[in-house]
Amino acid sequence: MGSAMDLGSITPILSTVSDGVVLTDRERRVTYVNQSFIDLTGFTSDDLMGRTCGLLQGPQTNPDTVRAMRAAMDAGESFCGEILNYTKAGETFWNELTITPVFEQGVLSGFLGITRDSSARKQALEVQASRERLYRFLFEHVQAGIVLHKADTEIIYANQTALQLLGMSYDVLLGAFYTDERFDFIREDGSPMPPEEFPVSRVLANRAAVANYVLGLRRRSDQRLVWVMCNAIPNLDGNGEPTEVVVSFTDVTGLKQAEQALKQSGERLSLMLRGANDAAWDWDLAADELYYSPRWWHMLDLEPGSLPVDSQLWKRRMHPDDVDRVLAAFEEFLAGDTDSYELEFSLQHRDGHYVPVLSRGFILRDADGRPTRVSGTNTDLTERKRTEQQIHRLAYFDMLTGLPNRRQLMERLGRILARPASERQLGAMLFVDVDNFKLLNDTMGHEVGDLLLKQVTRRLHACVRGQDVLGRLGGDEFVALLDDLGRDPDTALQRAEGVAHKIRDVLALPYTLDGIDYRCTVSVGIALFEQGERGAENTLKHADLAMYHAKSAGKNTLRVYDHAMQVAMQERLALEHDLRNDLQARRLHLHFQPQVDSEGRTVSAEVLLRWNHPVRGDVPPARFIPLAEATGLILPLGEWVLETACRQLAAWALHTHTAGLSLSVNASVRQFHDPGFVQGVIDILERTGADPSRLVLEVTESLFAENMEQMIERMVHLRERGVRFALDDFGTGYSSLSYLQRMPLDEIKIDRSFVQDTHHDEHGATITRMIISLADNLGIKTVAEGVETIGQRDFLYRQGCRHYQGYLFGKAMPLEAFEAHLR
Repeated sequence: MGSAMDLGSITPILSTVSDGVVLTDRERRVTYVNQSFIDLTGFTSDDLMGRTCGLLQGPQTNPDTVRAMRAAMDAGESFCGEILNYTKAGETFWNELTITPVFEQGVLSGFLGITRDSSARKQALEVQASRERLYRFLFEHVQAGIVLHKADTEIIYANQTALQLLGMSYDVLLGAFYTDERFDFIREDGSPMPPEEFPVSRVLANRAAVANYVLGLRRRSDQRLVWVMCNAIPNLDGNGEPTEVVVSFTDVTGLKQAEQALKQSGERLSLMLRGANDAAWDWDLAADELYYSPRWWHMLDLEPGSLPVDSQLWKRRMHPDDVDRVLAAFEEFLAGDTDSYELEFSLQHRDGHYVPVLSRGFILRDADGRPTRVSGTNTDLTERKRTEQQIHRLAYFDMLTGLPNRRQLMERLGRILARPASERQLGAMLFVDVDNFKLLNDTMGHEVGDLLLKQVTRRLHACVRGQDVLGRLGGDEFVALLDDLGRDPDTALQRAEGVAHKIRDVLALPYTLDGIDYRCTVSVGIALFEQGERGAENTLKHADLAMYHAKSAGKNTLRVYDHAMQVAMQERLALEHDLRNDLQARRLHLHFQPQVDSEGRTVSAEVLLRWNHPVRGDVPPARFIPLAEATGLILPLGEWVLETACRQLAAWALHTHTAGLSLSVNASVRQFHDPGFVQGVIDILERTGADPSRLVLEVTESLFAENMEQMIERMVHLRERGVRFALDDFGTGYSSLSYLQRMPLDEIKIDRSFVQDTHHDEHGATITRMIISLADNLGIKTVAEGVETIGQRDFLYRQGCRHYQGYLFGKAMPLEAFEAHLR
């Protein structure tokens, strides 16, 4: 197939690609498949060589898709789509397929196919559609009316129950607003309800749900008055503004009529209604007659009347610990002049456990103030008690792992440190952080990450003593408080290190996460308990700092806190302070390294940042750039570099000998992920007057490791404004051929590690040739970095690379020296 598709040069990179890759000749016969393609289809290279990919098709493969694919290939055009294919074992899978024709000197020489298994995504879509059908079925058959309003109150959905209760057809109701005169709602007192009191109006006015709202409605179909109980819930956006309101209502006409009858039923029922509507009871003191409602019996899982009903029943069911207190309080209520009471106690359930209840009611007295009747309700407090316990758990425990949270840990440590010195031994805090946890979350999803955290919790329990305290601070950070480690500091540290080593070894064992085999490591920081008023906070800070040093040492290790760590952290903070000050004072400056063409003419330059501190001297970029990335200073720093470079482009445009120069500026991943980056670049170009076509933003492959679609969209937006893009360090990081052709790139920069290996390492030379050939096929210019010898330049020239950067043509230099170099 010629040099452009030379398997000897392209195989090294294709073998690293996670997508399936297949190469064919112009007759569509397979000439190469990578390992990912073999893993996906089950066919070996021998199975496929010289044959077409039609053997992947089967009886369920859509013939229309096959025809469309063949038509595109016949026309020498690209094809993108999904097709149902078959593995060698006969199993089906959905294949997300991209076919790109390869031309050599204008003649079709073959095809490049990129494949990806999209079966999981297809299945997920089918599950979602099934769920939507289920939800609609439930809405249509639930025994409650459901109406969905937009934020302007327009009705956009109503189920059949709602249509029946309202007495309207779907066509009539759909599109109506709350002010529609056909809505004839009535208050509980029988008066007309104004629109501002409608449930949807109240929700929109208060931005809060309306619960158990009783109203009457006059049906349009037969003018019958129906009483309903409404619940209205808003759907709020991120700003707390309602976008929709869901109103559900049930027919309570019978209950309403019963209520109206009960209002006329006499003294006992009147007092019961004043008490509550939970588990009602009534005691006629004069006749010594006691009544318990069915709900009271059911609350205790008893059949109504299954026990003798007398004045001693509630005392017999009461918890023994409550009897004396409750009876004394009740006698005091009766002897006093109050007309109401409230008491908490527990009643025995049929299965033996005790139900917490709140008893509230009213005392009816005669003309002389003597009590004649007591009536009220018993409210089951089980749910409230459970809620209180839940609130306590939310306040003091981590919901995912069940471990104590930061608040409880610090309180526990505070209590340990508050013990008298004579009773207290030395203790230590272990700060455990799971290495590379964010990568697991980003690649496998938070559900898999949560599974790992739960398994880590179980293993941590197996590593500590029963008296030790485990906790989770949040994310992937855990803490172990080891108490009673002895009175000798060396012995205490030795025992703490032993536990830390055990934790590291146990947590390094393989995990199974939802069918996925996974291994991870942890970094552990150790600090002895710090005494003093701020002992708990200092202990946590020291253990955290020790863990940070374990991370910096390469992870999967442990470090014990010492004062030197504090000194190093203070030095880092001092360096950050100096960088922040010098950035604000504009004491950083730019150097320019020439980029030349094949004639040796300087056509552009890469902008490189330099920092000369008045006390520290020259601070290497390798030291302060990572610091800027970690602290967020890279955003204002990058903005200053970009604006300074654009101002220089605008100044050069005024002179004939520099007007044609371009400048390459590095854009970090953090800058590009900033939502305001694109508009910020546009604003700088407009503010400085620089020609966008002279600005080249250099990005690395790591930019596309997350949110690739969003990053490409941002690049396209800037490219439409004229800004050009270069892909730096190509081949050293994340790579995906299926996405490379979609990136709006103007240049690919060949990394210096490949360039410097071209003479003594055939692997480096092969990769360099492959990159140049690949870029040429995609119509992208190549720029070789790190060119230091004429031999390297000549090799690159022979392979088709025409632009170079390196010490052979000039080091990075200040502006004045660079402009002198041009002359």
